[in-house]
Amino acid sequence: MKLQQLRYIVEVVNNDLNVSLTSEKLYTSQPGISKQIKLLEDELGVQIFTRTGKHLSEVTAVGQKIVALAREVLNKSQDIKIIAKEFSQPNQGSLTITTTYTQARYSLPKVIQQFMKQYPSITLHMEQGSSSQCISQAQSGQADFAIVTDLSQLSDDMIALPCYHWNQAVIVMKDHPLAKSHLISINELSKYPLVSYDFTNDGSDLNQAFIKANQSPNIVFSTTDADLIKTYVKLGVGVGIVAKMAVTTASDDDLVVLNAGHIFPYSTTYIIFARSLFLRRYMFDFISQFSQHLNQQTIEQLLSCENNTEVLARFNGVKLPIK
Repeated sequence: MKLQQLRYIVEVVNNDLNVSLTSEKLYTSQPGISKQIKLLEDELGVQIFTRTGKHLSEVTAVGQKIVALAREVLNKSQDIKIIAKEFSQPNQGSLTITTTYTQARYSLPKVIQQFMKQYPSITLHMEQGSSSQCISQAQSGQADFAIVTDLSQLSDDMIALPCYHWNQAVIVMKDHPLAKSHLISINELSKYPLVSYDFTNDGSDLNQAFIKANQSPNIVFSTTDADLIKTYVKLGVGVGIVAKMAVTTASDDDLVVLNAGHIFPYSTTYIIFARSLFLRRYMFDFISQFSQHLNQQTIEQLLSCENNTEVLARFNGVKLPIK
């Protein structure tokens, strides 16, 4: 059994069993990957993948367990190299962060700027996606950190550290009937076409607020892009519901911002990473720069928790920053 063979089966799974795509990404030949996978299966005496003709069609039950262990082995082998670099090249390395549009646009820029100034030799990669995509990338090792709000796709092999709370706001043009409202209600919102984030997730705070009020929101446009929400509100398409942090006086002075904290519960942003990730010093520093209450000592204590329920329990009574 070779590390190369383990890498091949993991990458094939990462690429949806597409051996051709895997060979391109690994800069090797498709027959070479297929041969090594077959040699590994022959050595183990089990099939890791089922096949339809010459194509891999599914991961077998035993194959799923083998792939999971292969990920751990590859991560540990990578940790050996990382530990050595931590001592020989403490300020060199890479950091890959995946996050949603709102966090990337409004929460991260100053932190990224500060981090790059402190660690000019660290190669920084940023990727944007939905919460589930971000978590998946962190789980598979494609990203070091995922910064998201929705934890519905979180598995036990990941750890989620709460960073700050943020509120939704209702935004309208200055001539809109709601513009002079001091305290809007969810019943009033239901009367107008709405432009906001995706409501299709039944567990979303936005959707749940309308369900509890026995109201049906009239969603005419939904997107993950806060700037698009503001754009369509300015075009008169509807009333916007957007993260309050996304509205600035400098660029949005033509909008009226109405507090919605009494309608929608605050959301919490988390920084998420695999429990198997070896955290280097600059990674600890990034986390603490992003969220000052998460210093290295605190993070190491939280890593000793058995699950995320226990992690979150440690923050009971702790006042997180609000953005």
